[in-house]
Amino acid sequence: MSLFRTKNLDDMVAQSRAAGGLKKVLGPLDLVMMGIGAIVGTGIFVLTGTGAVTAGPALTLSFVIAAMACGFAALCYAEFASTIPVAGSIYTYSYATMGELVAWMIGWDLLLEYGLATSAVSVGWSGYFQSLIGGFGIKLPVALTAAPGSVPGVDTLFNLPALIIMLLLTAMLSFGVRESARINSVMVVIKIGVVLLFIVVGARYVEPANWQPFMPFGMQGTMSAAALVFFAFIGFDAVTSAAEEVKRPERDLPIGIIGSLVVCTILYVIVSAIMTGIVPYQQFAGVDHPVSLALQYAKQNWVAGFVDLGAILGMTTVILVMTYGQTRVIFAMSRDGLLPKRLSSVHPKYGTPFFATWIVGIVFGLIAAVVPLGVLAELINIGTLAAFCLVSVAVIVLRKTRPDLPRAFRCPGVPIVPGLAIIFCVALMTFLSKTTWIAFGIWLAIGLLVYFAYSRRHSLLNTPK
Repeated sequence: MSLFRTKNLDDMVAQSRAAGGLKKVLGPLDLVMMGIGAIVGTGIFVLTGTGAVTAGPALTLSFVIAAMACGFAALCYAEFASTIPVAGSIYTYSYATMGELVAWMIGWDLLLEYGLATSAVSVGWSGYFQSLIGGFGIKLPVALTAAPGSVPGVDTLFNLPALIIMLLLTAMLSFGVRESARINSVMVVIKIGVVLLFIVVGARYVEPANWQPFMPFGMQGTMSAAALVFFAFIGFDAVTSAAEEVKRPERDLPIGIIGSLVVCTILYVIVSAIMTGIVPYQQFAGVDHPVSLALQYAKQNWVAGFVDLGAILGMTTVILVMTYGQTRVIFAMSRDGLLPKRLSSVHPKYGTPFFATWIVGIVFGLIAAVVPLGVLAELINIGTLAAFCLVSVAVIVLRKTRPDLPRAFRCPGVPIVPGLAIIFCVALMTFLSKTTWIAFGIWLAIGLLVYFAYSRRHSLLNTPK
């Protein structure tokens, strides 16, 4: 009963292909759209303002640094996803290479990352939605506009829009991933169109003088901003959670992972350059709609309205894809016996983990409704960075332990590229606050208690064959 017992790769693949499993309905375009849907949202429409205050015009460099950390890790993800096309993302890969305890802890970590990400983005969605309907003279009762204590001096009790959007998207996911992917693709096309509209219109109002000095807070500010805007790239790893539902995973998954990351990085760099070129970076302090502010500053209010609509759609697709990713991690952990078996039951008609999807939607919808989540971006970041480090280690380990394993996509430059991913991710983690590290440690400690109290005894690897 070793804590580091590994799961046989061949058994994993056979289990995923067994009758009654998830339906294989996704292609490469679905995956690229899913990745863009998860990435382009809060990061580009909200965090760019905070990043600009932290780094100044060097925010563009901050995005490049964060993208490099993600890029090296993405190559590692692509190798695993194409080699082990099984639901569960890094949880599954860790189980095959570093053992059950490591897999459980990273799975527990992913539950925090995906869950709080959906809750936090739901709260952001609620703010933009209330702003949009406010323009038509529609206002919700104050008590139902935000979580308790979210707005100083205002008695708020419950964030109703945040809960409603979570439940609507949960219903969509529970009734079929093919249909959800189509709706996601439509929303992605619209929001990318909005971003391109900003680029075309905003480029005419750039004042190069606003880019000087380029790095007002030195490398410290640039790296701190990179650690913050790393949140903007969270989501491409959710594409790997779809592995079991992809028609040709050996080809399509690398395309989806790397393609979505490249597209989003280019958009982020261009948008942040135009933003800081239009508005002096100091004026983004305390602003939660920086892209709209830049257009208002340029007196292009009609475009700013489209940007607000793009922000709402952007956040909608982020919630959709992150919720999807979390349900598939839970599905994989439950199928292995580490969580209750009911969570891996597949609906006979819809071919989805119906029960697990609704549990996720209700729990994190309620969290979004009653808990102020503005300070949790760093906690989400540290969980993701830890996952990226582990997938990089796992690639090196699997190359040593299973050099004979057929790999449809091979991460180039092993062990150098995985090593660079680890270095970049650890470097970004050192710029996160002490409070974030303490909170992350507490969450992992709770995970250890759950593992030794329940998961270890119920693991399928602990069941005699």
